[in-house]
Amino acid sequence: MKTRITFILLLLSTFTFAQNIISGKVVDQKGKPVSGANIYLDGTYDGATSSETGEFSFETTETGNKFLVVSFLLFETFKQEIDVANYKDQTVKLRENINALDAVVITAGTLESGDKARVSVLKPLDIVTTAGSAGNIVAALQTLPGTQSVGEDGRLFVRGGEASETQTFVDGIRVAQPYGATTNNLPTRSRFSPFLFSGIAFSTGGYSAEYGEALSSVLLLNTQDEADHEKTDIGLMTVGLSLGNTQKFKKSSLSVNMAYINLAPYQAVIPQNVKWNSPYQSLGGETVYRYNFTNGIFKLYASFDSERFDLNQKNVNFENPIRTDLNNNNFYLNSSYKGTFGTGWQLTSGISYGYSKNKIKYDINDVDSNENAAQLKLKLQKKISNHFKLSFGTDYFITKFNENFNDNVSIDVSNGYDSNIFAAYTEADILFSKKLAMKVGFRYSNNSLLNENNIAPRASLAYKVSKTSQFSFAYGDFSQTPVVDYIKYSKYHQFESEKARHYILNYQFTQPGQTFRAEAYYKDYSNLVQYDTRDIQYNSVFNNNGSGYAKGLDIFWRDSNLYKNLEYWISYSYIDSERQYKNFPTMATPSFVANHNLSVVTKYFITDWKSQIGFTNSFSTGRPYNDPNQTQFMNGKTKSYNNLSFNWAYLLTTQKILYFSVSNVLGTQNVFGYDYAKVPDASGVYQRQAVVPTADRFFFIGFFWTISQNKNENQLKNL
Repeated sequence: MKTRITFILLLLSTFTFAQNIISGKVVDQKGKPVSGANIYLDGTYDGATSSETGEFSFETTETGNKFLVVSFLLFETFKQEIDVANYKDQTVKLRENINALDAVVITAGTLESGDKARVSVLKPLDIVTTAGSAGNIVAALQTLPGTQSVGEDGRLFVRGGEASETQTFVDGIRVAQPYGATTNNLPTRSRFSPFLFSGIAFSTGGYSAEYGEALSSVLLLNTQDEADHEKTDIGLMTVGLSLGNTQKFKKSSLSVNMAYINLAPYQAVIPQNVKWNSPYQSLGGETVYRYNFTNGIFKLYASFDSERFDLNQKNVNFENPIRTDLNNNNFYLNSSYKGTFGTGWQLTSGISYGYSKNKIKYDINDVDSNENAAQLKLKLQKKISNHFKLSFGTDYFITKFNENFNDNVSIDVSNGYDSNIFAAYTEADILFSKKLAMKVGFRYSNNSLLNENNIAPRASLAYKVSKTSQFSFAYGDFSQTPVVDYIKYSKYHQFESEKARHYILNYQFTQPGQTFRAEAYYKDYSNLVQYDTRDIQYNSVFNNNGSGYAKGLDIFWRDSNLYKNLEYWISYSYIDSERQYKNFPTMATPSFVANHNLSVVTKYFITDWKSQIGFTNSFSTGRPYNDPNQTQFMNGKTKSYNNLSFNWAYLLTTQKILYFSVSNVLGTQNVFGYDYAKVPDASGVYQRQAVVPTADRFFFIGFFWTISQNKNENQLKNL
């Protein structure tokens, strides 16, 4: 018995002496102690937690070399091979986790919407529930700072730039024809249904080297990766009908939607400022197919729409109204793949094709045009470390445009062009710390039509001054092929790319329920197209000697903490912009620029009424116009613009919604500008005609019913 006890004591003694003590202190990069860090030997249960002073100590029976792991939420995980027997009183310095949720984000020039956005100024529902937007993505974006509300056009005008200076991309691939068909002083709208997209990034300048052929802005639309549920959507509206169906499979999903729009009922009730021979009508559809692979996702989006209208418009230069009979057919296809391969590489590739055909009869003149546009894209991205990410890629744009003009008397002429643009870019994201980040890169492009090469550097820097606020700065050079109205005459003239340089300084404050942004900018334009005639024509003398600038301040405030169930945002923009381009004889402010723009958007949820109501008020000061009766160029200015809109969504049942909206509730008589006669009358006066909306108000009533198995789905997000 005594021998057995002696053996046990000897064994215990041996075990005790075999214990090793690991000790040290955990600190951050400034030497401050880190409390609560988890310290352990990889592959064992031996470990401890750091104290308030950052110190730790634990025993282990492990011997030899082992990996010591130190982890804490706000810091990068530390992992180092150590000699267990000799690791005592060591200092472990943790680096900030630059991917933490409170890490700095470059925000200069970018306004985001979506669940995945790190800093979102809009929510996904905002795009479609903003009063006055009528489900139009562009109309909702016009309530944000940096945009101009140009009511007679309807497209995006950003920071002194024309609408053609903004490019639209779906899943990173350009859309050549993002707007519906239109004619003189008749507003158009975006072709895309908002419910397709889970996120939107609207860059008002200084954007990534990944995107080109845009002087002012890019609108990035990202389609949904997953369909929500299997469902059928039915819409009965005062302006038409809609029907949609979504099916989900094991690894894929398919959504199909159709819509027929006819504005005859609306035009019959609301007095119109033009005479409609045939109301606006459209028939369109779209389909989205998604397939999830093990390491990536493939998306295929296709849409078509056919539009037509026939109207008579008064023209100050003619005694009788001018008839415009327009038919447009449009098709768009977009396929993309995004996935990972190898050791941390990410691949993004895609192809798009757009076709648009217009048949227009202006009085006795026939104008037929068609455009084929495609893009091929390949992008590779590699996260070298938590502090460095490298991306590079190529684009190839192909555009073929042809237009035929026939006056049915003596003129029958065709104009057009073929353009091929190759581009390559590279960009690095450098995260110095959780407070300091930089993006730097450049874009090279070769334009076969213009026979030129361009190199455009881009750079952005952001510094976080506190947990809730940061500063960002962006700089970039941008170039763009002149618009089709010019380059369709390329067989007569040689053009160059138009250019712009952006400087942007941004301050942003965010906390739960509140966002504040202030952004100052300066844009320098060069190589703008000029011509020597009143109107653009084949025998105009063109040059690229135009120039201009735009500078201003944008302010945005959003809050949902003021009052329960109330959300609102306020946008204000000040802009000073002048150009000498087109046929301008001197530097002057273009007619689409208003110096001051203000939007106030409110949304209120009334639980007892099962309703959401909203108001949007848009205000802008007068816009300049040229009065040929005066000696000074662009000396006139319209009265201020004001539009108060209202909407109401009422939940009849969980899956049935009654929706009502009306724009310009107060019936404000807005004037967008004036058209003057080309020649004076007998008394030497140039007569004029006001450019006004086609109607003072637009109203909409719709009933939307969703049929799904879970009986919880509805179309509120589609309204």
